[in-house]
Amino acid sequence: MNNLHKCTKCLLPETYETIEFDKAGVCNVCHGKEYRDEHIDWSSRKTQLDALIEEHRGKHDYDMIVPFSGGKDSTYTLYYLMKEYKIKPLVVRFDHGFMRETLIENNTRTFKKLGVDVLNFTPNWRVTKRLMLEALRRKGDFCWHCHTGIFSYPMHVAVRYNVPLVMWGEPSSEYTQYYDYKDNEIEEVDETRFNRFVNLGITAEDMAGMISGDFDFDPRDLAPYTYPKLRDLKRLQYRSVCLGSYIPWDVKANTALIQKELGWKGDQVEGMPWEEYPYEKIECYMQGMRDYIKYLKRGYSRVSQMVALDLRNGRITQERGQELVDKYEGRKPPSLEIFLDYVGLTESEFNEVVGKTVIPPFEPDFGANEFAPRTWDFENWYRETGDDKGIDYRNKVSAKTSS
Repeated sequence: MNNLHKCTKCLLPETYETIEFDKAGVCNVCHGKEYRDEHIDWSSRKTQLDALIEEHRGKHDYDMIVPFSGGKDSTYTLYYLMKEYKIKPLVVRFDHGFMRETLIENNTRTFKKLGVDVLNFTPNWRVTKRLMLEALRRKGDFCWHCHTGIFSYPMHVAVRYNVPLVMWGEPSSEYTQYYDYKDNEIEEVDETRFNRFVNLGITAEDMAGMISGDFDFDPRDLAPYTYPKLRDLKRLQYRSVCLGSYIPWDVKANTALIQKELGWKGDQVEGMPWEEYPYEKIECYMQGMRDYIKYLKRGYSRVSQMVALDLRNGRITQERGQELVDKYEGRKPPSLEIFLDYVGLTESEFNEVVGKTVIPPFEPDFGANEFAPRTWDFENWYRETGDDKGIDYRNKVSAKTSS
């Protein structure tokens, strides 16, 4: 039953990562938003950004590296930096394996309109599937390869191309309290942050040890998921920061701007309210699976996160927010069958694995969740066929004890 204590302002539940409540039942993420709006000197922050960019302009082959997924935040980041500062960036895209048609079209349009150099990297799919299964089994989160690759690979590119400045999009403080706006410091996207919440507490070296006994792989396949050596980063004198630490972040305004200036298009996402949030997480056709697992573990999904964001910004009523949560959260994504083929599990085995990672006091009811509607492009998503379907080390993995 989902009888969780929730923030009296934004409705985030007690199982939300990093959440704490004050005596009035208001959460620390809401208080962080209040501090951001009332106490941060954004004019001073913008001056710091000006100085940071001028410090690096023209010193190397590229002024900075911009990690890029093609979602709303990275697209806005690239657009803002190009228009405001006329920089020469190297755009680095880590292809997690689930990019959708609308996203690819958006990316192509954006790159051509802005005129940028792009470096795209796609990791070994056979290794990716194994990493998905191991991360699911150990942490109830199959996205380890995506989390780590997105944040580590661009840093390797920075070292290889000798580009010290790396500029990301929104800071984590917009959604969690791993970092707090009240600290009034620039959030460094460094190895400390990487190990704090990006890699789920599992390093690439850890992962190599976990999968080496039942999977024939080359250890070099995990290089994209490692963080560069500290000595190389120090030699580079790098800065890796978020644009949203220097300018106030407004998701809806940012999205409206890139829609107008770049023709950026939103898309349907499994389990998400299309009319309210057509811009959210359109870059991955496994997003519905990620949200479904989050719901099974914690009793909420991305719907609650977006509703909470709108509530903090006064854009929705609590009544309407709760209606959206009740209507959309907890529904099975049609991509479940595709995902199970990738990792070689039955649905009952999947439920057993996820059940071991549930966060109390939430208690999922695996049999009560109906399927969400299919998205328009569902039939176009990659499916395993023949010998590729399932994983030959399944029995070894399923016999292990979940940590």
